Amino acid sequence: MKAILLHTHGGTDVLKYADFPTPQPKAGEVLIRLKAAALNRVDVFVRIGWQGLNLKYPHILGADGAGEVAELGEGVKEFHVGDRIVINANLGCGECEYCQRGQDNLCKQWHLLGETTRGTYCEYICLPARQLKKIPAGFDFHEAAASSLVYLTAWHSMVTRGEVKAGETVAIVGAGGGVNSASIQIGKYLGAKIIVIGSNAQKLDQAKAIGADVLIDRSKESDWSKAVFTATYKRGADVVVDNVGTTFPLSLRALRKGGRLLTVGNSGAPKFEIDNRFIFAKHLSILGSTMGTRADFETVMGLVFAGKLKAVLDKTFALQDAAAAHERLWRNENFGKITLDIA
Repeated sequence: MKAILLHTHGGTDVLKYADFPTPQPKAGEVLIRLKAAALNRVDVFVRIGWQGLNLKYPHILGADGAGEVAELGEGVKEFHVGDRIVINANLGCGECEYCQRGQDNLCKQWHLLGETTRGTYCEYICLPARQLKKIPAGFDFHEAAASSLVYLTAWHSMVTRGEVKAGETVAIVGAGGGVNSASIQIGKYLGAKIIVIGSNAQKLDQAKAIGADVLIDRSKESDWSKAVFTATYKRGADVVVDNVGTTFPLSLRALRKGGRLLTVGNSGAPKFEIDNRFIFAKHLSILGSTMGTRADFETVMGLVFAGKLKAVLDKTFALQDAAAAHERLWRNENFGKITLDIA
């Protein structure tokens, strides 16, 4: 099969389009002929590398994917060859105490597809049948691939962890990323008022088109926490979604007393200083989460397939052009998800 192979960390030049052995399904696994994959910023972070990250080379990036069942491993009964499926990239072992409680995103042997195991920048992949969900006839493979990780992540953060309710005000730091565009739509689905803090007018206009109610341009409002207070009549937001990290100081200022800060990442930097006085004096909660459970996946993908939530697609590249796709993502030129065509 063809794949994008990573033999060492580095720039986009380390991504090599080459042949790689097609995997064979073990008992309980399904061989998938991928039609589409979608990029996430973690793909770039893995490519660049960090201390303590140990990969089995050659590595294959990619968490998101959708395609067709090509072959069934022994014991798989719930799928048939030719079924159209989307992948849940949250890999629990299925056996530990957390997995048994339905908290597979807390698994003791947790993996993210494409991060510590070989992923979806390839023509074929084998995965346990429990990681797959059927796609309705006629539903686009690229929309399915672009939805799965970001909607799972945003749903678990906002609904399971954050308990966002109708009538609340949610401020989202960043307009263009996949998780943020998913968060805007989930917030609107839940009946919340959505404030988006974006980097430029173009991305804010795009955020408005998918449901944002209040737009704040941080290129013009460096202390955007004041703009949030103005937009909430000096009350503050009930919830701030902040997956940047370095913007926590402003997010804490923007929250009302008793508010919640939700985070699923640190695209800005992993380490930064915060003023603890805001946390205890305002009775604030910081709620972190990673990915989501299989139950979350079933729920949110059901809403996607029903058309109640919709993937925001940016640009599609051929598999062999993954390096150019990485460049677009890293330069923050995208709004929504960049996908790879593997048809």
